[in-house]
Amino acid sequence: MSPSFAQANPFARRDTHPIQAIWTYKICTIISWLLVVVVTFYYNFHAPQDDKHSWRHTIWEQNKIHHTPFAMNAFIASFYWLFLFILQIGYVLHLFSDEAEHVSAAASVGSHFIVNNLFQFAFVMLFVRSHFIWAEIMLIINFINLSSLYFRHSTTPRFIHMPATSGPLAWIFVALYWNGAIAVGAHNLAARIVANVAIWGILVYGLFFLAVYKDYTMGFALSIITAAIGVGQFFTKVFALQWIFAFAIMGTLFLATLVIVIPGIFGKEISFRRDSSPLASEDRERAPLLDNN
Repeated sequence: MSPSFAQANPFARRDTHPIQAIWTYKICTIISWLLVVVVTFYYNFHAPQDDKHSWRHTIWEQNKIHHTPFAMNAFIASFYWLFLFILQIGYVLHLFSDEAEHVSAAASVGSHFIVNNLFQFAFVMLFVRSHFIWAEIMLIINFINLSSLYFRHSTTPRFIHMPATSGPLAWIFVALYWNGAIAVGAHNLAARIVANVAIWGILVYGLFFLAVYKDYTMGFALSIITAAIGVGQFFTKVFALQWIFAFAIMGTLFLATLVIVIPGIFGKEISFRRDSSPLASEDRERAPLLDNN
């Protein structure tokens, strides 16, 4: 990659950012974040006024009308997003911090965060208008964006990592199931059997981040979203298996997350690697998600 291209590429990794770029991140981050917040809150309570009348519903009306094996409890899922929005306020404020390290850390993920906001905005606009195939495409592209962010910036401090990376990524991963099931009309017996198997992918996904990155933020996030699925399925399909599987996955992820968190509180750390060399020990001591950044 040529130096000129790397300099122009907004997704390139940088140790420092020019003041003009910082101001660009500040403006674009605030605008894109407000766009998502306003649209999400509005369509929680109001249906769109354009498109075909039978297609127009609020976010949670769509969830209720198209009750697939991944339909969620509206209260828990809304709580998750409200909590994530609050955390993202903290992320935005770090762009205005007097600490250069905080500004640099926030700016390093700024391009991906802005793109995430734009795709999340597009997803909501399409979802409430029943354009589920296009909404799924938005989710897939955003999943690639956030996955790239995670693997390229996995060492960012917690106050950046949770609101900008792991929180949105956990939601997007489960939303692929949620919206995808609606898009294909997963209501018959065969679809429910496939869903009973597919839901375990959430457990595998969460355990991957817990084992490889010791990322308890991803574990907690997926636990909450899976709980939303479990409660949503329990109140409508008591005699089905999906709610049982969802609660089993939630409990497993939560306990596995505690296994990571509790030793870190007391200055210890669970290692899933057999390497005991001094360099490996130093790396584990600097685990970014368990230190006091």
